[in-house]
Amino acid sequence: MTAVYTWDVFSTLDGYGSFAEGADWGGYWGKQGPDLLAHRAALFDTGQRMVFGATTFRENAAIMTSGIDPNWLDEWNLRTMRAPATVISSTLEDTLGWPDATIMSGDAVEIVTRLKQESEVPLRSPASLSLNWALMAAGLVDRLQVTIFPVISGRTGTSPILRGAGDFDLELLESRTLDGHTQELVYRPTPR
Repeated sequence: MTAVYTWDVFSTLDGYGSFAEGADWGGYWGKQGPDLLAHRAALFDTGQRMVFGATTFRENAAIMTSGIDPNWLDEWNLRTMRAPATVISSTLEDTLGWPDATIMSGDAVEIVTRLKQESEVPLRSPASLSLNWALMAAGLVDRLQVTIFPVISGRTGTSPILRGAGDFDLELLESRTLDGHTQELVYRPTPR
């Protein structure tokens, strides 16, 4: 059986995955609430293997192991860090204090193809934009889970989540509203 691979990404309504340094949005663009936090924690009620690209892994490890951002104490973030992780990188040589992380160097499509065949648990990749654009193009992303926060960050937004992606048809599998304003949409992408 092949493990399901979910690309899990946060976004503003206008498609940005983060904001410029110095912009005063706060974590989750200041829009987190109890529904979002409980739902995110529940996603980790069953075992999963995290899959990271090098940039996202460096950013997350720096924040999560330093304790500088209070949002990283949210239960779902703690569960993320406790999950086994595969980091696909040709530049990293250290797991940066992340417990149960393995660094794999090589072709991302080959690595994820093998992970999908061998993993006994689903695979989840937070952000890791360029990695997941390549994996979507190769048909390896089974689920695209986009959490859209109710903000527009046209002036301060960085990292457009789909700018480097190809063309895809999307089949809506699930949708939900969290805290009365944040949308989570789960799609099955099919390359065109």
